Amino acid sequence: MDFGFSQEDEDFRTEARAWLAQNADPRTDRRTWERTLGRAGWIGLGWPEPGYGNRTAGLTQQVVWAEEYARSPAPPRCGHIGENLLAPTLIAHGTEEQKSRFLPPIAAGEELWCQGYSEPGAGSDLAGVRTAAVREGDRYRISGQKIWTSLAHEADWCFVLARTDPESRRHHGLGFLLVPMDQPGRIEVRPIRQMTGTSDFNEVFFDGAYARVEHVVGEEGRGWEVAMSLLGFERGVAMLAQQIGFAEELGAVVRAAAESGAVRDPVVRARLVRQWAELRTMRRHALRTLGGSAGPGAPSVAKLLWGNWHQRLGELAVQVRGARAAVGPADWSPSAPYELGADQHLFLFSRADTIYGGSDQVQRTIIAERVLGLPREPKGAV
Repeated sequence: MDFGFSQEDEDFRTEARAWLAQNADPRTDRRTWERTLGRAGWIGLGWPEPGYGNRTAGLTQQVVWAEEYARSPAPPRCGHIGENLLAPTLIAHGTEEQKSRFLPPIAAGEELWCQGYSEPGAGSDLAGVRTAAVREGDRYRISGQKIWTSLAHEADWCFVLARTDPESRRHHGLGFLLVPMDQPGRIEVRPIRQMTGTSDFNEVFFDGAYARVEHVVGEEGRGWEVAMSLLGFERGVAMLAQQIGFAEELGAVVRAAAESGAVRDPVVRARLVRQWAELRTMRRHALRTLGGSAGPGAPSVAKLLWGNWHQRLGELAVQVRGARAAVGPADWSPSAPYELGADQHLFLFSRADTIYGGSDQVQRTIIAERVLGLPREPKGAV
């Protein structure tokens, strides 16, 4: 399925492009930028319920906004976890009180969220969660550790998957809790330094942190159902915006190949053409997924496609530069963080693309079991 854009959609594109041209500045602090988006109503376009300070937009208009945003010089988003993951989950499973409390500040860009799913012993296998939440009166006391938590150092709240029944196993007895991050002495955030020299992820330690009973989404013990529902929101319109960024990265690699002379190598030319063709295929797949006709394995197929594509692009980016790819853009000093060029950053960061968000192995297992109907992989008790 492809989308035809009506005149109303094109008018929406014109408005979005004009607003971004006037307001988007890459130097703007990310938190300030979220509030700017919120004041103009650009957060929560896809929410089916209006009235939280957000505009509403149809599917094609959401595609238009995502593409125009990706093409603009706007700062990277820091509110997307609340907007695109938690908000749809609350709309689907939350109480009216929860929606009234949390959706307006998300739409205003005032409260930022992070996702407390993965643990050192439960990464892609979320059923192995060990973080415990013990009820004490009108609160839950939370103890445990989460890892690879994006934006935890900036977030005001975290939605946490925790075990509310200590006798439960696997996906039973879990709770989906909304936890305030401002709890000194009870929540500690430690940045994880990556190969790129940056710290995009964090470890989060809960030592008696609390969450109110009314901030449990979908009732105690139904956390697995809510968590799986949320994962379904991770794919969609954002995939199309992601591919705009991929196209820009591919264009930079093509230009580097032309400048270095690597494009004269037939093997390099073939790899460049393959990257271009596969990017077009991913766009078609993303559009088909948005049309609702791609089947239950579509998110896993999409993750396999883009994760491996982006990793191969990183490898190609350093290949076309040859020996120069081993040298950074600035002189190295043991007393200062090292700097990377865009191609080096792409190569190093993309090594994680086939791991985070569900590893390739997990995605293939999902396709095998849920789409092809193959026997389920045996799992031991936790």
